[in-house]
Amino acid sequence: MSTLDKDLASIQQARDLIRAAKVAQQRLATFTQAQVDDICRAMVRAGFEHADDLARHAVTETGMGVPEDKALKNRFATDTVWQAIKDLKTVGIIGDYPDTGITEVGVPLGVIAALIPTTNPTSTAMFKAIIAVKSGNALVISPHPSARACTIAAARLVAAAGEAAGLPAGTISCLETPTMEATHELMTHPDVALILATGGTAMVKAAYSSGKPAIGVGPGNGPAYIERTADIPAAVKRIMDSKTFDNGTICASEQSVVTEDCIKGQVIAEFTRQGGYFLNEAEKAQVGAILMRASGTMNPAIVGRSATEIARLAGITVPGGTRVLLGPETEVGAAYPYSREKLCPVLGFYSQPDWLSACELCIRILLHEGAGHTMTIHSRDEGVIREFALKKPVSRLLVNTAASLGGVGATTGLNPSLTLGCGAIGGNASSDNIGPLNLINIRRVARGRRELADLRPAGAGSTEADTERLVRLVLEQLIGACAMT
Repeated sequence: MSTLDKDLASIQQARDLIRAAKVAQQRLATFTQAQVDDICRAMVRAGFEHADDLARHAVTETGMGVPEDKALKNRFATDTVWQAIKDLKTVGIIGDYPDTGITEVGVPLGVIAALIPTTNPTSTAMFKAIIAVKSGNALVISPHPSARACTIAAARLVAAAGEAAGLPAGTISCLETPTMEATHELMTHPDVALILATGGTAMVKAAYSSGKPAIGVGPGNGPAYIERTADIPAAVKRIMDSKTFDNGTICASEQSVVTEDCIKGQVIAEFTRQGGYFLNEAEKAQVGAILMRASGTMNPAIVGRSATEIARLAGITVPGGTRVLLGPETEVGAAYPYSREKLCPVLGFYSQPDWLSACELCIRILLHEGAGHTMTIHSRDEGVIREFALKKPVSRLLVNTAASLGGVGATTGLNPSLTLGCGAIGGNASSDNIGPLNLINIRRVARGRRELADLRPAGAGSTEADTERLVRLVLEQLIGACAMT
């Protein structure tokens, strides 16, 4: 098949899937909350039971990440998410408030287009399918070309389980030939109500430029600040656990460490003890040269690879047991790769005189790349934590936890989600951890509680002008009556 024929076939498939999804969603919209929840439970169960198989499939196809960690993400995307949303009312009457006379009705959006990243291809596909069905919507998935087969497998798995439980056929589907043309058709088709985009900056920008309502999430570039009162061994352990989890492929994971000069030596020693390797200037230059491409975008060859594999690619030798590479840095900007998002076990390392200068440095890092996303502070000083909360341009400030797992709600009280909004400062429509309630409109039934007369100021109906108009009207009626006799 020629490239042109492939593109045309993919566009036609997108149209066919959207058409089928629209019909299926119209049927789904008539289901009760109990019916929808029964279907979701079947989808969750299937995804949970096949978490390991899907994880191995994803690692084999993409070469990214760690099978055990991807399996954990698959279980998180299904069962953990479901436990958080299972009691939500999303269809039919979702709220009734006699005190205000308001009744709220959940209204599904319709057909949702879902863009899936290569870093979390199976977990994100199942997550979006579950929250879409929970909110009464249909979903057409566009997989990343590098993760096509595993994303299709995840989509088919939960779709089949849902259909066996009564989900209308065609509610959940996936493009089998993911091309730019098909994705464009998906994002601009008149029967698509919303785009739910998770992935790189270019993809999210395309979603917001499509003319459709969109929920897109931008890049993360969160610094982790270790403040002088922190439990240093615990802080370093959390950062190491987080940055090595699935080889750093969660966008909420730490991208740099900022600490204070007075504890810098202790922090370096603790990172070294726990498997961190501090690059010398020559090694830093070699690793830095492969982190980004000439275009300034992240090099896909390093995404989701281990620290030792990245060292090998850069042509350097590191000690056995090295888990994370750390590059000492002082600057922030496009020319300084250690200050940017690196979805792999590589961290920039900064030190500042005090928390005030550390605070400003974190803001510079975030505003350069990753505004609105996530950052972490390790501290026992509630005053400093509060100041960071008031000033940082992020949607999630995580305190004393691993960022990759804390940001998605696995180790914090945030809503469990694999789609993390970055708010207006990040160019996103929402700052939420996205869930089913972001995928419905709410129709409000509002009962009258006052009349026009109740809104007027007291005595407003008996002014002199009103009295004169009333007398004139009565006289006109009397004159008219006399003329008729």
